[in-house]
Amino acid sequence: MIHELKTHPEPFYAVLIGTKRFEFRRDDRPFQVGDVLILREWSPGEHAWGHDLPYTGRFVRARVTYLIRGPSEFGIPAGYVCMSIEP
Repeated sequence: MIHELKTHPEPFYAVLIGTKRFEFRRDDRPFQVGDVLILREWSPGEHAWGHDLPYTGRFVRARVTYLIRGPSEFGIPAGYVCMSIEP
């Protein structure tokens, strides 16, 4: 399954250059190992020509290689998921 997700610029860039290899998200979708995340860079408050344009147009694809859902003994709260990803 493919999931499109908005991502703030700083963590987006870290995924883009390979230093961030995880996503911590609300568990509001049926995330599974093998899914593809399309992380779309999102910069709230950006404006152009008087319009809100929070998406920058940049994106990166990442595959989910492992995940753990909360609540867990590892401190992940109920309703959240931590996913290992690889570009």
